Amino acid sequence: MIRGLDTTVKKIRRQVFCEVAKLGINSSTKTLLDDIEIVPYKLVPEDDTTYRESIYRSRAIVRERLRLAMGLSLRPEDKPIHLTQGIADSDITEKYYEPPLMQVIPSACERCEENKFEVSDQCKGCLAHPCVEICPKNAITMSRKKSVIDQSKCIKCGKCKMACPYDAIAKKERPCQQACGVNAIVSDQLDRAVIDNDKCVSCGMCMVNCPFGAISDKSQIFQLMRAMNEEAEIIAEIAPAFEGQFGIDVSANKFKAGLLELGFSGVYEVALGADIGAIAEAHHYVEKVSTGELPFLLTSCCPSWAMLAKIHFPDLASQVSQELTPMVATARSIKKENPNARVVFIGPCAAKKLEASRRSVRSDVDFVITFEELQAIFEAKGINLNEKAEDETLTCNEATGAGRGYAVSGGVAGAIEKCINAYYPETEVKIERAEGLTECRKILVQAKSGRLNGYLIEGMGCPGGCIAGAGTNIQIPKAANKIKKVVSTSAKTVPDKELQDIILD
Repeated sequence: MIRGLDTTVKKIRRQVFCEVAKLGINSSTKTLLDDIEIVPYKLVPEDDTTYRESIYRSRAIVRERLRLAMGLSLRPEDKPIHLTQGIADSDITEKYYEPPLMQVIPSACERCEENKFEVSDQCKGCLAHPCVEICPKNAITMSRKKSVIDQSKCIKCGKCKMACPYDAIAKKERPCQQACGVNAIVSDQLDRAVIDNDKCVSCGMCMVNCPFGAISDKSQIFQLMRAMNEEAEIIAEIAPAFEGQFGIDVSANKFKAGLLELGFSGVYEVALGADIGAIAEAHHYVEKVSTGELPFLLTSCCPSWAMLAKIHFPDLASQVSQELTPMVATARSIKKENPNARVVFIGPCAAKKLEASRRSVRSDVDFVITFEELQAIFEAKGINLNEKAEDETLTCNEATGAGRGYAVSGGVAGAIEKCINAYYPETEVKIERAEGLTECRKILVQAKSGRLNGYLIEGMGCPGGCIAGAGTNIQIPKAANKIKKVVSTSAKTVPDKELQDIILD
């Protein structure tokens, strides 16, 4: 498990994001093309083979990372496209994400085996050789007192691995493919990983599980920096999962101080929008589901979960809650008070980038930046959050423990349940939840079969919830502990029933 570790892949990504942020801050339109050309040589100096077998391959990969970080797509391999082609379309302050969001960098893919069993050096060549005896296809023989698997006969059943008393048979799987819960990772003619965009729900689990960093997503870092250069009114809305993401000792107030120094004119908690969503879905459950008018209710805050239902279970799409997601509800409340402001959602989720690109949402959310990308922006500006003085509390400090708990798996359903218990104490709440797209698919199959009628069903695309999103910085258990503490110390447990009308009317 490499999630939350400061690996070489994470460091390379952060270096690229940092350089792109600097381009947005310092480069003029006149010098931009030349400045971009310098970056691969700056990040991969002469004779540096630290990461790949040659500097030429390393620089080629950095060039593709740069394009994605600038919001552009990868270049085709069969056409002579210059590194900076299309940059003019990105040298703007209002650029929306265009699918596909997740892309495999061909030159970075190491062609991992998709599904293969191999005998390791741990084989003792034992006399019993149970692996030979149990194989249904006679694919295993003994050679020089070691087991050997004939791959042309092997059917990948795994019985040999289970039978080996020394655990000497390893199952090799492509990490990105194993992490994808919707089977969207396939192979091209050269056995490199490719994403099937008709299946992909942009959760980013393939990206964070690739040990070679061959999968990356697009970014709006450059465009956000351009907008900040204009000194426009730009307001940050931060997802509940931010706690601990920028240092265990970095408080919410220090974090806010850093955002204000960065150039944001205001900072709001998305947990306020989560409170609004919990109220709305509590009413929906009581009025529609508990009465039998609708069979069940699927929560809506996780875009990958909602996309999973719409793409892979289209007949269930109507059961996904139509209430505003916390990101959108908070953004609308911000723009109600600040109609000329641009809103930046800062969160853990890659899929939120595409949610914000929907035509119905574009007027509410102008930019989406992940915690990982924001960390690089802080570094580009030389801002050390640990050195910040405690600032005033967040602008929207009315958020409750219920809304702040949205960040962890079970938190959404838990918040809705708390609201139902507070507003409708006579209503029984039945809850089922799943985390990770593989489990989410299973639970949707159950719902489709009618076995979950009357249930509130929460789905989280990332195992662990939002704190395990593709754009997070720290290990999941540490993040979970921070959220648990914040929820328990919140001044209010449940939002007032009238909050939704007060904020959005």
